[in-house]
Amino acid sequence: MAMFPKEMAGGLLLTLSLALLAWGAEGQGNGRDKKQVSGGATVYLGQDRDFWTPLIHTTVNLSDIHSIKSSFQLRTFDPEGAVFYGDTKNGLDWFVLSLKDGIPLMQISKGDVHVSVSGGPKLNDGKWHTLEVSNQGKFVVLEVDGSNGLVVGMQSEQTEEVLTGKLRLALGGILIDKDAMIVQFEPHLDGCVREGHWLNLSVPWDTEAEELWPCYQNVRPGSFFPGTGFAVFNTSVFPIEADRVVKAEFWGDFSKMDGTILSIRAPGQELMFALVANNTTKEVTLTFGDLKISMKDTLKKLAITFQTDSLRVLQDEDESKAVSLSVGSESRPGYLNLWREGRLAVGGLLGDGEDNVGSQFLTGCLEKLQVQEKDLDLDLAVKHMSVSSHSCPA
Repeated sequence: MAMFPKEMAGGLLLTLSLALLAWGAEGQGNGRDKKQVSGGATVYLGQDRDFWTPLIHTTVNLSDIHSIKSSFQLRTFDPEGAVFYGDTKNGLDWFVLSLKDGIPLMQISKGDVHVSVSGGPKLNDGKWHTLEVSNQGKFVVLEVDGSNGLVVGMQSEQTEEVLTGKLRLALGGILIDKDAMIVQFEPHLDGCVREGHWLNLSVPWDTEAEELWPCYQNVRPGSFFPGTGFAVFNTSVFPIEADRVVKAEFWGDFSKMDGTILSIRAPGQELMFALVANNTTKEVTLTFGDLKISMKDTLKKLAITFQTDSLRVLQDEDESKAVSLSVGSESRPGYLNLWREGRLAVGGLLGDGEDNVGSQFLTGCLEKLQVQEKDLDLDLAVKHMSVSSHSCPA
C-alpha cells in the first residue's frame, strides 16, 4: 500500500489528476470494446459523446504514484467546459478543473471540505497557455504561463487519512453525478491539450470513441461545420419582445460555405424556413414557405428579422439591398407558433418528427451567429452533432 506524508495528502488528488493530460490521440484496441490511448500527441476535447462523459479515462494504483507536480498546455476560444477530473474512494473524494467565463475554476470535495475557487487570467483567447499545478503544504497552486493564477488552501478537522487504493482520472468530463458540483457549468469544451508532463505514470488510457478527432494546428473564432452534423434548439428559449420581433444575424465568408445554414420548423407543419448556401451556383437562397430569395454568395453578413406580418432580409448592412416579404397569419397559420414551440437548426435541414433527424448539412465556418443581438452558444443546443462550437480551422 502507498502511504503519503500529511503535507502531501491534501493536494495529492488534484496533482494526480494532471496525469491525464499527457496522453495523445494514437490508439489501439484492448479487446474490451475500447481503444487504448497512448501519449505524445495533442488531444481535442470537443469530440461528440454523451454530454458529461469523459473523452478518455483510466484507473491506477495509488502505490504507483511518486510525483506531485504536473503541467500541460491548453488552447481554446470556448469560455466554458470541463478540462479534467480525478477521484479516489470511487468518487467520494474528487477534483475538477474547468473553465467558466474563460477563467479557471477548481472544485474539490475531500471528506468534510468542499471548495470552489475561480480566478486567474482568461484563457479562452485561442492561444496556447501553460498550466502547472503543484502542492505546497496545505495549498494547491495553479500557475498560468509562469505566474500564480489560483491558490487553494484546504484544512479539515478530521484526522488525515493514509491514501490507499485506486485513483480514477478522466479528461473532458466527470465520473460522478453532475449535481455533486458546487458550481454548475456546461461540460463540453471546444479546445485542445498538449505537451503534458504528468507525475510518473506510464499506463494507457481507455476511450470508447472509434477514433479521436484531430486538433487543428491553427484556429480562429467561429463555429465549424464539417458537413456531418448540426445543432438544434427549441425556439422557446429565445426571448421575444412584445412586438414579436426576432432577429437572427450571421457573419462569415458565404462563398466558402455549402449546405444548410439555418432551418426552422413549427410543430405539425412543413418546413417553414431555410437558408442554404450553394457552392456550385455561388448563391445563398432563403426559402420561406413558397417564397424564395436568391443572393450572391459574396456577402459577409446577413441579418434576418422575423416580424408578425413580414420578414426582412438585409445584406452587408446595405439598405439598398434590403428585401421584405409579406407574411399573413391566414396563409401561414403556423407562423406565429414558430417562435413559441418550434425547432431551429444551425448547420442542417430539419426533418419530420421529434427525433430531429437532419440532412443537407453545412460545410464551412460561421464566424459569428447572434439571435436577438446575443451570441448563440451552440453548446447549449438540445442536440449537438459534429460541430466545433467555438473554433474554425485557420
